[in-house]
Amino acid sequence: MYRKDILTMRREEVKRLQLVRKVLDGELKQVAISEAIGISDRQVRRIVKRVRLEGEIGIVHRLRGMESNRKYGDWFKERVIGIYRSKYEGFGPLLASEKLEEQEKIKLSDETLRKWLIEEGLWQKKRGRRKHRMWRERKARLGEMVQMDGSHHDWFEGRGARCVLMGYIDDATGRVYARFCEYEGTIPVMESFRGYIRKHGIPASVYLDRHSTYKQTTGKLTIEEELEGKELLSEYERALKELSVKVIHANSPQAKGRVERLFRTFQDRVIKEMRLKWVKTIEEANTFLEEYLPVYNERFSVIAREKGDMHRKASRGMNLERILCIKTQRALRNDFTVAHNKKLYQVLEETRAEKVTVEELLDGTLKIYHKDQKLRYKEIEYRPYMPIKRKDKQYQQAGKPCIPPADHPWRRFKTGTAA
Repeated sequence: MYRKDILTMRREEVKRLQLVRKVLDGELKQVAISEAIGISDRQVRRIVKRVRLEGEIGIVHRLRGMESNRKYGDWFKERVIGIYRSKYEGFGPLLASEKLEEQEKIKLSDETLRKWLIEEGLWQKKRGRRKHRMWRERKARLGEMVQMDGSHHDWFEGRGARCVLMGYIDDATGRVYARFCEYEGTIPVMESFRGYIRKHGIPASVYLDRHSTYKQTTGKLTIEEELEGKELLSEYERALKELSVKVIHANSPQAKGRVERLFRTFQDRVIKEMRLKWVKTIEEANTFLEEYLPVYNERFSVIAREKGDMHRKASRGMNLERILCIKTQRALRNDFTVAHNKKLYQVLEETRAEKVTVEELLDGTLKIYHKDQKLRYKEIEYRPYMPIKRKDKQYQQAGKPCIPPADHPWRRFKTGTAA
């Protein structure tokens, strides 16, 4: 059977490989990986054995690159879609699959038919029913899930400008990381998350709310983008996906109660501590947190139910600078210029690209890429001013008023007289 010779490792497989290495080094147990990535203990043992014998390639599934033996032929798919268009258009996938079996003697699962209909633009995904929520137990291990949010408050009690506290709390232990920012935007959030990674590592999952910084609430994918498997993501969601961090959005503030209670505690304790030290700027507040948080964590954090740290270090090929940034697709004009944020940039290298990616880094610098190729550019600071030519309005000179002569018919007409 045909199989590709060159196989590319996916992000999820890179994540698995890092966890397997921790098992081989004795830092984690196989049971921890089984629960973290959602596979059986037996499968974990097989993966660990293959990595030990074959090296990194052992993490890749052995069926990768091979065509399924159970795949339906294209002729069969076209026949089913043709029948659906002619007789059952508008039917739901479940009802249509029942009618195909009943009327056409074609046995096909409703999920396979649903996938085909979505690909052909004949059916749209529908949101499922809202699940009933109950009290949730803490996660078992450090780094398995981190709750994060921003708290808008008068943290300096009038001594300085209002700001936002970005808070991170580990679900298993209650260990806290925090940083003050001017506002709860994409750049400050990414800066705070970069600080968390440098301090503790990359967590397995992040639990946050549906703020516009964390959840894309506008826009719509085209049918082609849906078929390509693309998702409508905010810049922060996109960065977490590139880091292989699972994103969990809460439907209410009560769902992420641990971080909400943390803010209530900090609005009492931290405010008073900063009042004693007369902290009045964001820089002074972040310096204060570096001294305060270790003491706070030592006192209030708890021991996780199970041993092991699920945090990961950034892999060798992972460029945090290019991941934690704002990426924008821009058109490359015929004169090799790019317009971005009301400024014009001249690309200094020849390229056949029609679109380029403008990356705004956390330090404010700008970089332009075509795929993975970095393009040199310069800002066009002076653009010649072209005045708008306006045609002068020509006014016609008013003539002298016309006075009718004495014998004009209007002079003969008299009102109020009988005919």
